[in-house]
Amino acid sequence: VIYFPANIAALAIIFGTQTVSLFGLNVNEHKMLIIAIAIITATFVTLMNFLGAKAAGGIQMASTICKLVPLALIIIFGLLHKSDVTFQLFPIEAGPNKSMISALGSGLLATMFAYDGWIHVGNIAGEMKNPKKDLPKAIVLGLSTVMVVYLLINFAFLMVMSATSLAGTDTPASQVATILFGAMGGKLVTIGILISVFGTINGYIMTGMRIPYAMAIENKLPFSKWFATLSKNSRVPYNSGLFMLFISIIMMAIGGFNTLTDMLVFVIWIFYTMTFLAVFILRKREPELVRPYKVPLYPFIPLVAIIGGLFIVINTLFTQPLLALCGIGLTALGLPIYYTMRKKEQFGIENPIE
Repeated sequence: VIYFPANIAALAIIFGTQTVSLFGLNVNEHKMLIIAIAIITATFVTLMNFLGAKAAGGIQMASTICKLVPLALIIIFGLLHKSDVTFQLFPIEAGPNKSMISALGSGLLATMFAYDGWIHVGNIAGEMKNPKKDLPKAIVLGLSTVMVVYLLINFAFLMVMSATSLAGTDTPASQVATILFGAMGGKLVTIGILISVFGTINGYIMTGMRIPYAMAIENKLPFSKWFATLSKNSRVPYNSGLFMLFISIIMMAIGGFNTLTDMLVFVIWIFYTMTFLAVFILRKREPELVRPYKVPLYPFIPLVAIIGGLFIVINTLFTQPLLALCGIGLTALGLPIYYTMRKKEQFGIENPIE
């Protein structure tokens, strides 16, 4: 209900923001236009996914290649750029009535959104020839590569603009690109960024629309037959896709980018933290269980992960209580649905879908 629609909505809003900026319009004066572009974009990508996995995969491949170009250009020219900007890592104060700890926690929400998606590599573990060796490599190498790229791009940003200036704009990448390459070059890089965001939206829609479908196959949702309906030609769960699109549009209309990303990171990190905690529980409850992959430096690594996860969750509860309660409330809506469907299954009221 939250994770995929919120991601789609947030990214679509960024797409709309970058599009408005591309045409030289003031972002703050065209909020409704941004939302309209976001809705049109999400709808278009959803319809493209209805054509089948091949079409969606083609979009993903093209956007992945295109996103590397603006990243490489900004990193190379940004790091070589000479300006009067003094490079500083910690120039910004926490703010009035805000401690450095709470400010760090708020910053972590944005940072964790940038890194989110790392856990999805586990979804393909069953398709790996040797998951015992390949899965750890994929996680470590993938995260390390992303981390290096993010560090380099942020260093490049800070070489071109001050952190205070970057914090005050909704389109930092576009502004940096304009400084580096001029107005026309900046627009070309912005187009590359738009293609990258478009591809990311496509990835979340392609994956997200299959979640309600998978749950419906196991009869875990009301109207499971409707959610499990596949297109006759493309074999795509289009009803599930329409449901995801509907929730995403609602989120675009009522929440801005920061609100949506903060809420989805808060909610997903509750589940991540419980997953980290499960490592200790399973070690104690099932000590004889065959474990193809063992956590290195156990118990240090999962313990650090739990502490970090608790910090993100608890800090958000104190600094953004309304947002946290909304996230918990929306997530909790799934509990009565789950227990109702479980009870129906136990009493044979509704048979699982074949």
